[in-house]
Amino acid sequence: MKIEQIYTGCLAQGAYYIESEGEAVIIDPLRETAPYIEKAAQHGARIKYVLETHFHADFVSGHLDLAKKTGATIVYGP
Repeated sequence: MKIEQIYTGCLAQGAYYIESEGEAVIIDPLRETAPYIEKAAQHGARIKYVLETHFHADFVSGHLDLAKKTGATIVYGP
């Protein structure tokens, strides 16, 4: 299992890339989705889920775009 935090300092925002057995989940992605797609491709993984832990009022999430580009299922938190 691979777990990596993708931190964006200017927004103080942390997204997470979790991968196991060729499948990946992205947690709280930023609007720019290319880094997540590229990371999965580098590891030969498929992004299966995109998780939103809460509503993000301080930045625009990339969950819709990422799901559209990868066929991933969006899962919302509480």
